[in-house]
Amino acid sequence: MRNHREYCLWVLSLVFGGLFLCATCRAQTAENKTKASQQSVTGCLQKGDEAGGFTIAGNDGKVWELYGKKVQLSEHVGHTVTLTGSTVRESKSTEEKMESNEKKEASGKEYGDLRVDSLKMVSDSCK
Repeated sequence: MRNHREYCLWVLSLVFGGLFLCATCRAQTAENKTKASQQSVTGCLQKGDEAGGFTIAGNDGKVWELYGKKVQLSEHVGHTVTLTGSTVRESKSTEEKMESNEKKEASGKEYGDLRVDSLKMVSDSCK
């Protein structure tokens, strides 16, 4: 009887230990994804090639195609701004459809998609 009780306690401690470890890993993974997807870009805001589209070339040379309705980007075209938002991952088929236009807008430079959450004005010109 005693061996059976010890065996059950041992199994239960393994199960609860595993559940605790799993929950801890999930929480850390979710936190890392949130941090990784936030992006700030400072550069010159430009009108994009698509209707209602906008782009910004960051100081690192990467060109971002901008999305979102939280900020009125049209009021800041030609200004140096800092945009903060989250990177956008489109489905593979959507990316393939948009790829040629994005490459054209980026003039062969590295590019990405950014959903804009906030805008900070740096300068009213792009110098």
